[in-house]
Amino acid sequence: MSVEFEGKKACIAPEGVFIIGTYDEKGVPNAMNAAWGAQSDYGEITLFLAKHKTTDNIKHTKAFTVAFATKDTVDIADYFGVETGNKVNKIEKAGCHVHKSHHVNAPIIEEFPVTLECECTSYDDNTGILVGKIVAQQADESVLTDGKIDYDKLQPIIFDIATMTYRLIGPVVGQAFHDGLKLKG
Repeated sequence: MSVEFEGKKACIAPEGVFIIGTYDEKGVPNAMNAAWGAQSDYGEITLFLAKHKTTDNIKHTKAFTVAFATKDTVDIADYFGVETGNKVNKIEKAGCHVHKSHHVNAPIIEEFPVTLECECTSYDDNTGILVGKIVAQQADESVLTDGKIDYDKLQPIIFDIATMTYRLIGPVVGQAFHDGLKLKG
C-alpha cells in the first residue's frame, strides 16, 4: 500500500550540495549553499536561487564558482547555507582560504577539492534561474584517478530533502550507455 505526501514534501533525488562562490563589488569573497541545480548542457550549469547576496554579486561580476560539498566539508557547506553573507563574512568566519580564479572574477575556495569556474550567461530575478557557462574546472590531485575525478575519493554529498540530511553518493552499480544494450535484443 502506498502513502501519499503533499507536493512540497516530494522526495526528488539526487539534489547536489553546490557551494556558489562570488566576489562583491569591493572584492570580498562570499559563498552560499544551494541544492537545486543541474548540468543543463555540455559545459553549462543551471541553478535555481532566491534573492541572496550571492545573486546580487553575480549580477555585478557576471561570474561565479561552484564547488562540490564533500563528506569532509559538510560542516563548512552547511554553515554556508545557514548564515547570511549580508551580515557576516562567511568565508572568514568559516576559516576558509580562497584565491581568485584564473578564468573568471570569482573565488576558488581551497577547502573544496573540485570547483567549476563559470561565467553568468543569464540570471532572471523573477524565476531565480541562473545559467552559467563552465569555462574551466579545478580538481585537487587527491581526488583523481587516471586524470579523472574519482567519486570514491571525492566523496561528494547530496541533500536528502525527505529527512533533511546529507548523504554520500554511493558506489558504481552499472555502466552508462552499456548495461541496457542487452535489453535491445
